[in-house]
This record gives sequence, C-alpha cells and structure tokens, in this order.
Amino acid sequence: MEIKTNCYAAVDIGASSGRVVIGEVTPQGTIELTEIHRFDNIQKRSGGHDCWDVDMLFRETVAGLAKCKEAGYAPKTVGIDTWAVDFVLLDAEDNMLGDAVAYRDERTSGMYAVADAIVSPDEVYRHTGIQRQPFNTIYQLLALQREHPEQIENAETFLMIPDYLAFLLTGTKANEYTNASTTCLMNARTQQWDETILEAFGIPRSMFCDVVMPGTDLGAVTAEIEEKIGYPTHIIAPATHDTGSAYLAVPARDADAVFLSSGTWSLLGVENEGPITSDASRFQNFTNEGGFELRFRFLKNIMGLWMIQSIRRELNGVSYVEGKDTHQQANEDELPPFTHEAIEWGFPDLIAHAKEAGDFEAHVNVNDDRFLAPDSMIDEIRRACFETGQDVPQTVGQLMRCVYVSLSSCYAESIAEMASLTGRTYTSINIVGGGCQDAYLNELTTRACGIPVFAGPVEGTSLGNLAVQMIADGAFPDLQSVRDAIATSFDVKRFE
Repeated sequence: MEIKTNCYAAVDIGASSGRVVIGEVTPQGTIELTEIHRFDNIQKRSGGHDCWDVDMLFRETVAGLAKCKEAGYAPKTVGIDTWAVDFVLLDAEDNMLGDAVAYRDERTSGMYAVADAIVSPDEVYRHTGIQRQPFNTIYQLLALQREHPEQIENAETFLMIPDYLAFLLTGTKANEYTNASTTCLMNARTQQWDETILEAFGIPRSMFCDVVMPGTDLGAVTAEIEEKIGYPTHIIAPATHDTGSAYLAVPARDADAVFLSSGTWSLLGVENEGPITSDASRFQNFTNEGGFELRFRFLKNIMGLWMIQSIRRELNGVSYVEGKDTHQQANEDELPPFTHEAIEWGFPDLIAHAKEAGDFEAHVNVNDDRFLAPDSMIDEIRRACFETGQDVPQTVGQLMRCVYVSLSSCYAESIAEMASLTGRTYTSINIVGGGCQDAYLNELTTRACGIPVFAGPVEGTSLGNLAVQMIADGAFPDLQSVRDAIATSFDVKRFE
C-alpha cells in the first residue's frame, strides 16, 4: 500500500468526544478531510471530583495516529486542540500532581468571593480581558490552593490539556497562546503571563512555561512514539483552544460577519485587532481570547448544545461522568408531571418533537450557572420556568422548544450587545462546528437575529487546526488563502 506523506493530522478533542482527522491539499487547491479515528471522552469521578481521564486521551491520540499509517497516511505534522481552562501540574520528575479536574466540577463554588477579596474583578478584567466564569483557571487554582496546597507548592510545571498531550509526544514543555489566554492569568496586551495577577493571588510564576504562538514547531515525536505510530512526524502547535481553531475555519464573506462556533458551547463573537477591556464590556461579560496571528476573539460563551446533549443523555439514562448518578430527580410537588416515551432518543427525535411544540414560548437564561452541571437538566429547566412564572414544560417537545427558543434569543441579545460595544452593524452569522447541522436552530436563529445564517463547515475545529499546520508548512501563504480554500471545498448552507 502506498503511504501518503504530503498530509497533516488534526487531533481534535472536545468535551464529549475526540477525533483524528487527516487533511490534504489537492492539486486544485481545495482541502480534503478523512476521519481516521473517533473516541468518546467521558469524565470520571476521582477524589470526590469530576476529572478528565488524560491517560485515556493520550492512549487514544497515539492509537489514532497509528491508525493513520494503517489507512495509508504518514502525516508530516500533527496538531492537537482541546477545550480551554483545564490543566495538569507536574512535579520535578514530570509526574502529575493530583487529577486533571474538569471545569464543570463544583470545586470552584464560592471562589468569586475569595478572588474579589484579593483583587477587584474590574482590575482583573482590565489586565486579562477574560469574562467572569466560575470555571476560569484562576478560580480553579484558588480552589486547589485551599484543598491541596501541597500540589501547588510541589508543582514544577503548569500545562494545559493540549500542552500536556504534546509534551507526552515530544518531551517539549510549552504553553500555547490561545489556550493560555483563557486562564484569566495572561495580560491581554502583552500576551505574556501577568506578573501582577500571579503575585496577588499567590500563584507561582515559576511553574508556567514560555508562551508560544500557533504555528510553533514543538519538535519531533520521541523515538518511543515513532515506534508506536510507525512513522516520524513533528508536532505543530495549532490554535490549541478548539474555539481558536474553529474561528480560523469560518469562510466569512464580509468584515461585518459574526462568528459562531457551535458545539457543547456556543462561542459567539467577532475578530478584533485588539482587546476591549472597558467596564461596559465587563458588565456584559464579553471575553477577549487570543487568536491566530494575535487576533482577538471578542466573544461571549453561551451554554450551547450542552443543554440539549444533557437532556438526551438523561432521557436515555446515561451520565456525562463515569460513576455519577444518572437517575432523573423526582418532580417537586408544585411542578406539573413530565412525561416521555421510553425510547432511545436521538437528536432527530428531539428536533421533531420541538417542532411539534411550536406554540410553546417559555424560555430560560441559558447562561445561568444552574445549567452548568445540574444533576437533572430536565428538572433544572422546568424549575427555572416555574420560578419565573412561565408555563412549565410537560413534554419532551415543550422542553426542547424551550431550549431552542432560549438559545436563539440569547444569540440575538448577544449580537445586539456586541454591536453596542463595537459600534458596528453585523450583516450575517457564520456557524461552524457540529451545531451547524441543526437546521431547526439555524432557522430560529436567523428569525431571532434578523440577518442571514451561513451554516458550515461541520468540521470547523479540525479544519482550523489543519489550517495552521498548512500555513506553517507553506501549503498556503496566509490565513485568508486558507479561508478561501475552505469556502470552495465545503458545503455551506444559507438560512434567511
């Protein structure tokens, strides 16, 4: 079998699943993708916390790269992207100190008050430009200081999840910029770790690595890894934050386009040349995350398809954390009963039922922390409707219609807020990621926002990961040329 070497591999790991995708540039200048490997990413309970199984993620990464060779590919470079904010700490022998606790874990409860007593939230925002979220790395480290201070005392190295996987492959330690920017520990203007913030919170500067930019060659895989996967290759740092990669794949048609990376989270925003750290921006909870070539992703984190994914899992009796109770809580006495068929619910079933409940208009604040990791998403949504004096969903269709209306309304509100902050009028919404396949949500979104929606490509994150590798290798001269190639290579649907 002929082995193709003029290709690249994206290891794209999200909060619920991961994949290894091969990217090739055709003689016509278009981009072709081949999915090689896919695996579930299920959290586990350990030490009383919800944790990532990083050993499993590494095994699946290596297995996927080995399958590339079996499928006839030996990619010249590999890039790894994951979600943001989470990290591991290594000791002097490069062993993990404790577990990689997941951002949805409850350990950061109460950390706002702790942090605010040290440095005011407005000062933190002026330095970092990062929106206030309970799972921000800064709050995770404060929680760790109180539960396991010895871990921070003994930490020699701080690595975010994609940094750690790259280290295991190459032996190179580095903190990639786009992911590091989400920690609330980096200065938005210098693009370096903020000494003032670190010192104020008692977080040792010594454990942080040098910040490297997307496109940096982190080196060749070790001899041991080369033997396991069957070929030599180099690890290139893409935009390791999956949203940073997804934004690179948006084939925007004009400068006034809104970008929406739609998956477990909905990341809605625009690309700016510099950060916006005004009080108005902070009050409306917008964030300034680092992007490729020092772009700034000015955006809002919206709960996204997590609510729909959680409802589906709950209806099917499956937990998002291994070992966590999956039963639906009993309905409170004041709530009307909730009924549903005992079937294996798929996303098409949920959408069909939502459409049938088209006259149900109750809605919730999808960004409320109550929806971050509830024991029962179904009960939490129903209680939120009850507490605000609205009709309470009693069927799957009404429940799903409530989520869909709430999401599309939140998109419209966020775009209006963003327009007031930037002084710009936005003319379209460009959706990438798995959520762009939900035509019902796309229809409600264009109706709520009053501007066209362009949906696609689906594999936005993998494409953005590959785009950085292709630019680094000289296959494309710049980002705009890659975006032009993406526009001609993949199907993009218009809704209006």
